[in-house]
Amino acid sequence: MSAATMVRALNAALRDSLREDARVHILGEDVGTLGGVFRVTDGLAAEFGAQRCLDTPLAEAGILGTAVGMAMYGLRPVVELQFDAFAYPAFEQLASHVAKMRNRTAGKTTLPITIRIPYGGGVGGVEHHSDSSEAYYAHTPGLHVVTPATVADGYGLLRSAIASDDPVVFLEPKRLYWSTDDQSMDQRSTDDFSAAEVPPIGRAVVRRTGTSATLLTYGPSLPVCLQAAAAARSEGWDLAVVDLRSLVPFDDETVCEAVRATGRAVVVHEAAGFGGVGAEIAARVSERCFHHLAAPVLRVTGFDIPYPPPMLEHHYLPSVDRILDAVARLQWEQ
Repeated sequence: MSAATMVRALNAALRDSLREDARVHILGEDVGTLGGVFRVTDGLAAEFGAQRCLDTPLAEAGILGTAVGMAMYGLRPVVELQFDAFAYPAFEQLASHVAKMRNRTAGKTTLPITIRIPYGGGVGGVEHHSDSSEAYYAHTPGLHVVTPATVADGYGLLRSAIASDDPVVFLEPKRLYWSTDDQSMDQRSTDDFSAAEVPPIGRAVVRRTGTSATLLTYGPSLPVCLQAAAAARSEGWDLAVVDLRSLVPFDDETVCEAVRATGRAVVVHEAAGFGGVGAEIAARVSERCFHHLAAPVLRVTGFDIPYPPPMLEHHYLPSVDRILDAVARLQWEQ
């Protein structure tokens, strides 16, 4: 048995969805013959044909516009927008049509579209290949926004996204594509993904319990937070780690329960801090947990600059040291 990776889990989720539902179609740049830049769609065109795993022109707005028409006529398109910053030309279609169609038609027309976007840094990508754009999508009412950080969630969340009648922006952390380190399931073969039960869209998961402070994170920052929690033991801190998984809908219940248990919280994500998802999370936690907090909610994020060149990205990305520095500022003298 070969070890499970997120790429294999995503590929299995797409394959199983294509097999079980004839309405599912995949379209995007290089998703057919090549199998995708990251090989997530490898072998699907050969098995299901070019009509169901379709190579498109380099035209992101056209790809998503085509998916809107397909969904309106009863199909379930799965769109791959090849890299995070490549998705921006399609944003008008996403904000003006995908997100609004159900409301515009008083619920008569649903758009069950899954928009897969590889995102985030840590892979040595150049400009336009390492953005974290989740705040744009989370700020757009009408969209669900999810991001897996484990192999099990790669399979389970993608299956849920494709089955959903709501449009789902499915953000795939590029630097976790080939990771086999999974906190939510044992090492499994490539035929065993469906055996792992995962919570649905809209639910966060506590990946590590703790008593000193709570780290709130998602996507590519989850492994870093788990490493920070392990390293914190030498400082005498016992850190809980919550994997948000779903940014929209947001699981206030699980998050607030974890924060109230420790009285301190740090939000960690790769995207720039100003106006980022972390600001919304910090506000929600402060509003709902104010009387349980022993210190302000802090954030560890990317810097408020365009994503740097590959040789500098290790300075930009949240690290174990930066996370522990934030934990040290949580007013322990009280």
